[in-house]
Amino acid sequence: MAALGNQGTVTEAAGFNPEDDSKRLREAMKGAGTNEATIIEILAHRTIAQRQSIKEAFKRSVGKDLPDELRSELTGNFEKVVLGLLMPAPVYDAYELRNAIKGAGTDEACLIEILASRTNDEIRALRTCYKTEYDRDLEEDICGDTSGMFCRVLVSLLTAGRDESTTVNEVQAVQDAKELYEAGEARWGTDEVKFLTVLCVRNRNHLLQVFEEYRKISGRDIEDSIKREMSGCLEDVLLAIGECLQVST
Repeated sequence: MAALGNQGTVTEAAGFNPEDDSKRLREAMKGAGTNEATIIEILAHRTIAQRQSIKEAFKRSVGKDLPDELRSELTGNFEKVVLGLLMPAPVYDAYELRNAIKGAGTDEACLIEILASRTNDEIRALRTCYKTEYDRDLEEDICGDTSGMFCRVLVSLLTAGRDESTTVNEVQAVQDAKELYEAGEARWGTDEVKFLTVLCVRNRNHLLQVFEEYRKISGRDIEDSIKREMSGCLEDVLLAIGECLQVST
């Protein structure tokens, strides 16, 4: 469910009217049954900002909170998805992270999907929401549920300290590529900290140049080397970081 947080592929609905949407949602919940198709048609095709406007319009016209009304009408995973769509992005991210951490097990895939793909501002916002909503520190909770280098990568991402400029230092890019090669393919064992330092700190444009230089030095894509050198959740999170960088080009 974590991917719903950003909804980056949803564009603004043409002719958007929050009052009309609010009225249709109210009608979809009247009577003995619930018109789930209408709920999907509206909420799944509105941006996060538009959904917030619908929530406000619903409260003005009905005097009740839309999430509460939907909660009383829906059940199961459909209820969770719909309520998630109505949350502002950082609140949703905080909600997903909390669910990924609490309880007997840990949903590492959810932690990776959110923390590897968010900007510095988004990470700062979700950390604040997590503290506000649950009165807990996100870093402490993650450290309590994960361990080793995987935990250290997540903590690095949580600092929201990635360089977000567009500057590419050609000399540094060559040096970074060389150090990554020497930290993995060129030695027995892997210097995992070097991968953390480069992949979690450098800006996107710089890293794309690093990946190109790495290919020249090693004859492999960085993803192939990560798969050869890492395993488990550490492999997954480093691959996710690289994938997010590639997708954003």
